[in-house]
Amino acid sequence: MPLEVAVVGAGIAGLSCARRLAEAGMNVMVFDKSRGPGGRMATRRIEDAQVGSFGFDHGAQYFTARSVAFRQTVKSWVNAGIVQPWVGRLMSFDAEGLHPVTSQRRYVGVPRMSAIGRYLLGDLPFHSEHRLLECQYDGQYWHLQFDGQPSVVAKYLILALPAPQVVDLLEIHHPFYADAVSQDMLPSWTLMLHCAAPVEVAFDGCFVNSGILSWIARNNSKPERSSSEAWVIHASRAWSQAHVDAPRDWVAEQLLAAFIQVVGQPVQVAQQWVHRWLYALASEALTVGCWYEPAQQFGIAGDWLNGSRVEGAWLSGQQLADQMIANRLSQSA
Repeated sequence: MPLEVAVVGAGIAGLSCARRLAEAGMNVMVFDKSRGPGGRMATRRIEDAQVGSFGFDHGAQYFTARSVAFRQTVKSWVNAGIVQPWVGRLMSFDAEGLHPVTSQRRYVGVPRMSAIGRYLLGDLPFHSEHRLLECQYDGQYWHLQFDGQPSVVAKYLILALPAPQVVDLLEIHHPFYADAVSQDMLPSWTLMLHCAAPVEVAFDGCFVNSGILSWIARNNSKPERSSSEAWVIHASRAWSQAHVDAPRDWVAEQLLAAFIQVVGQPVQVAQQWVHRWLYALASEALTVGCWYEPAQQFGIAGDWLNGSRVEGAWLSGQQLADQMIANRLSQSA
């Protein structure tokens, strides 16, 4: 029997849309090529025999809330115990040194960033390790072919994927193809350091505006994290793009050297890991919010359609869901 709604992509946009549709009484199933929900709201968990469990928020580092709707939602997340403000000491770094950063309220998931994705997914049916290869509409239903998995038939289809993956699935004459193909999604290399001793610097997070880095953060300064000294280092988008296919060991060497230059002292590295986000951020995100095609019951959501922030991803999913719900109600009237 066909599904009612298939949501492909379990990042914040897809989960926001799926949850809103489910609350409106629609039957929703979520698919993602990864092993868990959340997209770049991700945490790398480490089990160490000597120091125990700790982790790295190696994707999105924090988020802010500006719109009334998202502020209300974040308040509900705080009340649910899955989000807290991060009051870490933040600075910026450039060729002239360190500078204070204007304070604003920044939030993180607790006990890790991935908690938000799991909370939004809740009890919705979820199929991990499902990479969508092809989607075809027969005039009534969508036929979805996944890599190495059974095919799926659904009445409604939502793609909440990075722009290049959407382009691979759209036909060239699709009315949204030109907008999607125009999006340049930039990669980001990330280095995760477990240090044997604390790094004695006057900040917990730093925007880096000089050299090859863009951001560094002491992960254990965030609420409800392990006390193990854990740092996340993001390379700049330009450097990541220039070295997108570089060997991981070489990338780790470069990022570690740049990190040591910023903190101005030797670092006792106990363990390190490298991760490449291939589609980290749109170079110039669209501001259309989402795309919805009622005739085919097909929609697209994502941060790249709505300003690139976590809040933009959540709002994109909400806007798409609201358009779908309104269309459904008009059809049944």
